[in-house]
Amino acid sequence: MKRIGIIGLGSMGLAMAKNIIDSGFALAGFDVREESLRLLEAAGGEPAGSAAEVGADAEAVFVMVLNGRQVREVVAGENGLLETMKPGSTIIVTATIDPAEIEEIAALIAEKGIEVIDSPVSGGKGGAEAGTLTLMAAAKKEVFETNLEVLEAVGEKIFHVGEEIGMGQTVKASLQALIGATFTAIFESLVLGAKAGVKGEVMYEVFTASGVRSPLLENCAKLIMDRAFKDTGSQITTMYKDLGISMNMAKQNGVAMFTTSAAYELFQSGMSLFPEEDNWSIVKLLEQIAGTEVTW
Repeated sequence: MKRIGIIGLGSMGLAMAKNIIDSGFALAGFDVREESLRLLEAAGGEPAGSAAEVGADAEAVFVMVLNGRQVREVVAGENGLLETMKPGSTIIVTATIDPAEIEEIAALIAEKGIEVIDSPVSGGKGGAEAGTLTLMAAAKKEVFETNLEVLEAVGEKIFHVGEEIGMGQTVKASLQALIGATFTAIFESLVLGAKAGVKGEVMYEVFTASGVRSPLLENCAKLIMDRAFKDTGSQITTMYKDLGISMNMAKQNGVAMFTTSAAYELFQSGMSLFPEEDNWSIVKLLEQIAGTEVTW
């Protein structure tokens, strides 16, 4: 049985871990939170005391933490993966970080003779739970093909976006610019309609039957009208971090990002007001300004 590891057992990582186990792989995982380790054990996984312990016997290890600093720490820090993983094994970075960060970390990994797949994901908590995530994988073709079976355990749509490490994060940063701008357009359109007297049910039916219909719109509008702003699996701090990566990449490449920059500022405002809530909570800021509320 192929042994797999995972570092980071938040809502995304734990859901991915369960799907890996259900796909027939032996799985060890590590997280700094004891509760997450207990949940992993209950799902049939093996809790570990450190990243190094996870990597000791693993053929491939997913890294699903929050940011580039955490990725570097669990990979190359004290008790990190590089202390124990064997040459020829693979580190799969599914966290969303800056392209420059994954390039630097990949160089450290290569020094140990270990392979790396730069593969951020899209699909949120729901996609992680259903095993239907979209993966944007950058890696040497043979490394990608060798690990395809385990990638399929967590994802439904798996794209090999190139062999150059950093390209996965570059595709994700471009995608997040679109998603962030789409979110803010949804928030504004719903508040506009509500303020002008349109019932939420009418907006939902018409918007989701139009040319802009999408799972993103359907889910976002429903959660807003249900007033579900917390623990829905898409925390505002994560999206704000991702949009910061998009904006940084735009500066590096000399690209004007008028719409994305507005979304970034709106997410920053929302995060200041609702730091523990999810993306949709930003609509409450717009509702306060307009003096209305979006409901069914």
